[in-house]
Formats: sequence, C-alpha cells, structure tokens
Amino acid sequence: MSERQLEQFVVVTGMTGAGRGTAAKVLEKLGYYVIDNIPPEVLGAAVQTVAGTDDINKLAVVVDARSRGFFVGLSDALEELRRHGFPSRTLFLEASDEVLVRRQEAARRPHPLSLEGRLMDGFARERELLQVLRGRADIVIDTTNLNVHQLTQRVRAAFIDAETQGLRASVVTFGFKYGVPIDADMVADLRFLPNPFWVDELRPLSGLDEPVRDYVRSQPRSEEFLQRYEGLVSLLTDGYLREDKHFLTIAFGCTGGRHRSVAMGEAFAERLRLNGVNTLVVHRDLGRE
Repeated sequence: MSERQLEQFVVVTGMTGAGRGTAAKVLEKLGYYVIDNIPPEVLGAAVQTVAGTDDINKLAVVVDARSRGFFVGLSDALEELRRHGFPSRTLFLEASDEVLVRRQEAARRPHPLSLEGRLMDGFARERELLQVLRGRADIVIDTTNLNVHQLTQRVRAAFIDAETQGLRASVVTFGFKYGVPIDADMVADLRFLPNPFWVDELRPLSGLDEPVRDYVRSQPRSEEFLQRYEGLVSLLTDGYLREDKHFLTIAFGCTGGRHRSVAMGEAFAERLRLNGVNTLVVHRDLGRE
C-alpha cells in the first residue's frame, strides 16, 4: 500500500433506487474523486492508486448490487484498508420497499438481484444482504420522502466540512401520519403541545410563519423541552465524537409536519448553531397537505 494517506475516503452504498447516484454527484461537486461500481476485489488496488496521485486527496467509491459478490467481500476489503492506514466512512442510503419499487418501475429497470423478474424478491434479498453493512454505517439517510434537492442538502451537510472534528447535525421535521424517519438517531414527539391547526387564523400558516412560531413557543413546557433536549445532545456529543461519529440526525415530529415540529425544529436548530454545531434543517413533510 502507498504510504500517502487520503484526507477523506467515503464508501457510498445502500438500496437500489435509494439515491446513490445523487449522493455520488454531490460528493463529486465537493471535490471527491468518485469511482462507481467497483468490486471489492480491486478496491485495495484502486485506493492505493488514487492515494499515490498528488492531485487527489478525497475519494468516494460507490458499491452496489451490480457487483454481486461485494456483499461478502466488502467488509473484509475495508478492514484490510483500515489496517493499512485508509479508514473509511460509510454512507448508507435506503428507502421503503414501496418507494423503491415505484422508482425502479419508473426507471424501467429490473433489480440486479431479482428472481424471475420480481422486483420485491430483489429488494428483499438486497435488504437481507445489506443488514450488517447498514448497522455499521457511519451515516444512514432515509430517502423515502426526500426529493433530490433535500437529499443533496443532507449529503452536503454530512460531508462539506468533513475535515473538521466537530459534530454536524441535521434536524428533520416530519408528520407522524407520513411515518417516522428511519434514519433518525433521536426522535422527539411534539404532539404534547397544543396544535395550531385548531386555531382558525393559524391553520393556513406553517411553523415558518411568525404567528405560529410565537404560538408554539409560548406554550407551557416548550422552552423546558428545548433546554432538556439541548442538554441531551450535549451529553451525547462527547461519546459520538469519541466513537468517530460526527453526524447526528434529530427528528422532530407532530401530526402533519406543518406547525409544531417545524416551529420547534427551527428553534432547536438555532440553539445548536449558537453552540457551534453546524446544523441543517430539512422540513420533510411541509407542503404535503
């Protein structure tokens, strides 16, 4: 192996149709040299070659089900690279089966692991094979309810300042009626607060509007909640960084993802920024109703 080390080495993987291509394009724009669809058998040689190139210091490799044997060999290949001074971060992208099937049908492509052309068979097998890798991933992003712009924001937030040693956070607001984000490290249920939906003049507005923000923030226990949740994040931060985990996803939910979660999510993100945490806010379900 080359003695020269890469500044950043990212492995992009996950479910077929979950957005690996979009993530790769974002990383490329952030200055990463991107290699798509690389078998684990040649991963070590590829990293060695790139590391020996003076003008490349950030590498991203995309591995997926097209490399049918990679499920077995990828973990071993990454461990071998780590022992030779090339530690990696793994970005795992996933989505619900329903959404993955719909995307794959729209693209009119069969699943690489499908049996007799049945998409669900392919996704079931892929999810089973990826289970261990997902559990070891540094960053997991659920793209079920994200558009391309929102996914781009999430990937940028995770890697744009990857050289820094601090914590970076994404605050995702959502509606429980649309499902809980499966990539969240922490989930806060804001349904204990009175719902502005039942106030006639507030119903057509959102948590981004000042009247709704003032209404939500003026409720008993709202300030106490923000303080306690801020303390919880502070408690976790040292442990996360000690385990080399620099990206935290915090989900704030209410019934529809329009009023309470949006207002409190924005307020909490501002607190994190004041504490020096690089924070992105994504309002996943705002505008769905």
